[in-house]
Amino acid sequence: MKIDVRQITEGEESIVIRYKDLTPTVSRILSILGDEGGKLWARNDEEKIQIELEDILYLESVDDKVFACTKDKTLRVDKTLNSFMNEVADGAFFRCSKSMVINVNRVVSLKSLSSNRIDATMEGGEHILISRRYASEFRRLLKGGDQ
Repeated sequence: MKIDVRQITEGEESIVIRYKDLTPTVSRILSILGDEGGKLWARNDEEKIQIELEDILYLESVDDKVFACTKDKTLRVDKTLNSFMNEVADGAFFRCSKSMVINVNRVVSLKSLSSNRIDATMEGGEHILISRRYASEFRRLLKGGDQ
């Protein structure tokens, strides 16, 4: 990817993005530049609210409904886990099982378990199991490799 950056001394600032395919990298750039790039719409019983992506500990799919969990709230999200991962496409979120996505930046400790699984302790003290299907990819991520 070619990046062309120019400082201007007058006139209006602008950003032009040209791409052939909407790759995860391009999606991430668009979400950062967009007005709601760092937020997610969710609902509680009474209203729809925006939550900051960085506040999310994990997202979980239960009975075909997706919930975003923060330290103090659990809110329903009108997305699938796949659509969330495709839209956010940033290294902070990792698919750790068929029904769960964790915010890697909110993990405070990790413990290897039998059967090649990993126990991730989140900031709120909750334990999340990273299934063996995703464990090797998670280890690569921790070592600095791409997802």
